[in-house]
Amino acid sequence: MSSDCVLEEARKLNVGRRGFLRTAGLAALGAGVVGLAREASGQDVTAPVVPTEAGIPWDISKGRPPAAERKFSSHIVEQYIVAIQKRIGDPALAALFANCYPNTLDTTVEPGTFDGKPDTAVVTGDIAAMWLRDSSAQVWPYLPLAAKAPALRQLLEGIIRRQTRCILIDPYANAFMANLSAPPLPWSREDKTEMKQGVGERKWELDSLCYPIRLAHGYWKQTGDTAPFDAQWHDAMKLVVETMRVQQRKHGEGPYHFQRTSDIPTETLPNKGYGSPVRPVGLIASGFRNSDDACTFPFHVASNLFAVASLRQLAAMSHAVLDDDTLANGANSLADEVARAARQYGVAATSQGSIWAYEVDGYGSQLLMDDAGVPSLLGLPYLESSPDAALYARTRAFCWSERNPWFFKGTAGEGIGGPHEGKDMIWPMSQIIYAMTSTQPVEIRHALTMLKASAAGFGFIHESYYKDDPKKFTRPWFAWANTLFGELVGKLAAARPELLKV
Repeated sequence: MSSDCVLEEARKLNVGRRGFLRTAGLAALGAGVVGLAREASGQDVTAPVVPTEAGIPWDISKGRPPAAERKFSSHIVEQYIVAIQKRIGDPALAALFANCYPNTLDTTVEPGTFDGKPDTAVVTGDIAAMWLRDSSAQVWPYLPLAAKAPALRQLLEGIIRRQTRCILIDPYANAFMANLSAPPLPWSREDKTEMKQGVGERKWELDSLCYPIRLAHGYWKQTGDTAPFDAQWHDAMKLVVETMRVQQRKHGEGPYHFQRTSDIPTETLPNKGYGSPVRPVGLIASGFRNSDDACTFPFHVASNLFAVASLRQLAAMSHAVLDDDTLANGANSLADEVARAARQYGVAATSQGSIWAYEVDGYGSQLLMDDAGVPSLLGLPYLESSPDAALYARTRAFCWSERNPWFFKGTAGEGIGGPHEGKDMIWPMSQIIYAMTSTQPVEIRHALTMLKASAAGFGFIHESYYKDDPKKFTRPWFAWANTLFGELVGKLAAARPELLKV
């Protein structure tokens, strides 16, 4: 079945991004429409994927694409890969790093120009669309090299400029088409919301506005370059702050609403598309989580804490780069308000001490869980969003335990998953974040062992895998997870090289 046919079947079945990824996997196995419908309805979630037939444009079984077929090449990046490999004692781990770290540059970036300035789209891997979150996270590990690599710096500048254009098109959209003149993603075309040209999917996710700030701030700090932060970026950042304030919902539900016809409940929002009611307490409401699943309670705590950190970064840049103290003061004021509200309404009492809740509504309802997607409660320190070390430590213990309903442990490993892929599916991303947020060598080594085992015989990191069999996995081509793994190994090589020598 061709990829176009799979997309059309996904549209007909209203399966969304998650359903498309599963139907693509089944198409790889030669399944017909009946198989597509069964998978769309949630059956046989852990069916193995045959990667070389799943629409991947290179023979993934051989590792990286051939040099001539890579989307972007950098001598500095190649030198870095060689240098890090020399510090890794395990040949299998070294090979996995070499495959994964450059995966975003090898396969997903689309450099170009717009109005004579750099313009770079970054697709997720599986779909020709650019998620604001994913695109920021996918290139984050390359920032430390950008100061020494002009071409890489230009590529990153192009991503910031593209994200700026996207935010100005619609601050409520989570994904945009790589070609902004293209029609929306097939599963989005009948959504009941205000779709604008260039938008791929319009799920309001608070973290989608935080990640571009994080990338911009990191780029500025690493390179000192202020070229991307022009009048257009200035306008986009004012729109970001305005959108966050509107979604505090102090003056009503705001303009955003979203409904989708789907058999999957988390693909749509209740209450005529506005989501569950909230009490306006200062937190920022989000329609969907970073997994693209609908929030149970709209105040997603990890995203709000991420917003606090991002707003403070924006304030610093507004003052130093934009010379706009009004925007700086507004961003800081909003950050202060959200931080106070998070501490007052986002903390839950448990038998083992207070922890951060996952979602709340301001009325007293609290959801206690964690999801593998970042921002997560587990990943708060990774995003510099953890204001209380003791509170985080208790939360972390909860997340990595069976008290968390989305923590799974089996013969093939342990880790956090989430509703997006369902019961017993472990996300390697959670194992990476577990290692990144750990100070204990035994935990870090355990995570590396599980990550290496989950990729055995394949050579790349997956979105998720079945807890008792890593050969049953989703998404053979998931650039964010690959690059995040590369970031982990690079950080360990710099700070804890002894953990890579075994």
